[in-house]
Amino acid sequence: RVRGKRVAMIFQEPMTSLNPVLTIGRQLIEAIEAHESVGRSEARRRAIAALDAVRIPEAASRLAQHPHELSGGMRQRVMIAMALALRPDVLIADEPTTALDVTVQGEVLELLRDLQRDLGTAIILITHDMGVVADLADSIMVMKDGEAVEQGTALDIFQKPQHPYTQSLLASVPHLGVNLTEEGSRAGTTRTAEPVLSFQSVSIEYPKRGRVPAFLAADEINLEVFPGEIVGLVGESGSGKTTLGRAAVGLLPIKQGRLVSAGLDISTANARDLRPLRRKAGIVFQDPGSSLNPRMPIGESIGEPLYLAGEAKGSELDARVEDLLASVELPRSYRNRYPHELSGGQRQRVGIARALALTPELLVADEPTSALDVSVQARFLDLLQELQQRLQFACLFISHDLAVVDILAHRIAVMHRGRLVEQGSRDQILRNPQDPYTQRLIAAVPLPDPVAQRARREQRAATKD
Repeated sequence: RVRGKRVAMIFQEPMTSLNPVLTIGRQLIEAIEAHESVGRSEARRRAIAALDAVRIPEAASRLAQHPHELSGGMRQRVMIAMALALRPDVLIADEPTTALDVTVQGEVLELLRDLQRDLGTAIILITHDMGVVADLADSIMVMKDGEAVEQGTALDIFQKPQHPYTQSLLASVPHLGVNLTEEGSRAGTTRTAEPVLSFQSVSIEYPKRGRVPAFLAADEINLEVFPGEIVGLVGESGSGKTTLGRAAVGLLPIKQGRLVSAGLDISTANARDLRPLRRKAGIVFQDPGSSLNPRMPIGESIGEPLYLAGEAKGSELDARVEDLLASVELPRSYRNRYPHELSGGQRQRVGIARALALTPELLVADEPTSALDVSVQARFLDLLQELQQRLQFACLFISHDLAVVDILAHRIAVMHRGRLVEQGSRDQILRNPQDPYTQRLIAAVPLPDPVAQRARREQRAATKD
């Protein structure tokens, strides 16, 4: 009687909290019918309206899809729609915007504000995104190691933090634009060499399945990543970023064009041809909960690539695994824990350690910092930069966090609805964006400052009026 209707929750990992064998529509309609005296057609209409409210395109057709057929950001939006559909008295939102791009994130936060204002809904927002906290929170509790170390109003916490941990947390928040440099000062790439990753007029299509029509996820993509270069791939959830990342390591077939990865033309390669690529390319998956074997201790998950590649075994393998755990700031004792015994952020760190195990030529990092708090994120970014500069691997860094991309990337490519709308140096894209979508994306970046966020909202409201 209480769950869903009076108290609703948006879970941190939508892939593990949505039922994988039921369609999105059935799960949404079931929640509405369980609490409201409405017929099936009215429940369906409300389910579609809930998906529309969180900006899921073609909402009616999405009802027939299963969770695995949606991107991570799309699944997160479904979870938000399910939680908001019944207009609960209390909403517990655990990292509700983690997988969302900044434009959709802004609209979701606006939805939450409307729910709070119009219905008096109380919201407990659990997040590591200080921009989201500044935008939405009235009061803040800061936790560390299971204890509340500081509490206060949003203004007090941001402007006059008292506890050393709160101070270090705020100091670690990346700010878009702080790292802008003069053009070309972040070159650092070996352009004389062949690109490690090359998309040449590549299109990728998901085939028709039952009532779900074929979907062109990426169209006419031309993109190169060179040795020692980090290319940031940004865009809204569902724009095709993850599709390109998975294709880059041979996990998705392409419809047309030519794709070369780590020296191998994988456009027409079969499973046997792809085996050498597995040693040369690593990937950090977007959803750590579904990419780790639930029956395997995390030490074995991290060591498996090394063992299968014949790189290490026995005591040497154990030592390598412990070093990798230490590199992502996890205690060595965690090697015997299972994925369900770790938090979402800890599982993400395990995925990062596993991807780096074989020191790949190409690393595809799909939202690798989305589940990390800002202090751990800052240390991870330092680690990634240090490893990348030392090993000179090419990196396709997929993210919706432009401030993080600002720290890492040499070049940035912007995707929108399956197409690359703009690409160029980091400074060029962030300082002088040409495409209207890129301009909107940069303008929507949340500011980790309650006063600035309030001023921005008032300005938007005045412009809308």
